[in-house]
Amino acid sequence: MSENHKTMKLFKTSEGNIVFYNGHSYSLRETDWDTLLNNEQLYTDLLKQCTADNRLPFSEEELNKSAHPPIKSQEVWAAGVTYFRSKTARMEESKESGGSTFYDKVYDAERPELFFKSTAERVRGPFQSVRIRQDSTWSVPEPELTIVLTRSQKLIGYTIGNDMSARDIEGENPLYLPQAKSYTGASALGPCILVTEKPLDPSTTIAIQIIRANQVVFEGSTEVAEIKRPFSELIHFLFKEMDFPNGCFLMTGTGIVPDDSFTLQQKDQIKITIEGIGTLQNEVA
Repeated sequence: MSENHKTMKLFKTSEGNIVFYNGHSYSLRETDWDTLLNNEQLYTDLLKQCTADNRLPFSEEELNKSAHPPIKSQEVWAAGVTYFRSKTARMEESKESGGSTFYDKVYDAERPELFFKSTAERVRGPFQSVRIRQDSTWSVPEPELTIVLTRSQKLIGYTIGNDMSARDIEGENPLYLPQAKSYTGASALGPCILVTEKPLDPSTTIAIQIIRANQVVFEGSTEVAEIKRPFSELIHFLFKEMDFPNGCFLMTGTGIVPDDSFTLQQKDQIKITIEGIGTLQNEVA
């Protein structure tokens, strides 16, 4: 993973599907995004496209700025309470409703918490606006490593996810989780899909900054190693009684939650950085 030539970045752009590899960009001519995301030999096949005939003049910075959400027909799902910090935050927000024990139990349970997050149409990409619910007074972003899965359950890549959450609504009653988590503009993905030869290094850093009026009002970081459940376990339960004809994205949970006194405001800039993938930046509408 530390070697640059062992990874590739797959971008969906207005100029077509593009792979960035070893300092150069290459056109993936006449390729369909859904087909790419269901290719179990994706790394090998992308490598074959990195030829002089396919080379493009775009830098990685230019691709980041022009990237679309890296999704077409897939659903976005999410896992909850996979980090200890997520467990404590969810217990705090639901203490008054009596729901805190649910989160305590699911952290150690055999079955993980999994929930539907978004359709592709509701997902925002880099530099697009995410939203806070108008009926929420306590909302936060949740930075999450997001895994890309084929229809046959194979993990073929990684991207950055922002799981926008209305903590007051979920805390009022755990049964309100779908309303707190799933609404238009509550999910962002990007800027690319990291395609690797080997699994992501557990020491990979996940970090977030929230900027308000040019001032950093919150920042934090964690590592992939802090996730309690292995990806294979989350994938197993997700596909247990579900089929995904076009594959799917799975947000793997957050280990960074702002203090209870913090809530997002309009015009806040959210920057989520995952080592090796890049930075996903969104403004709050």
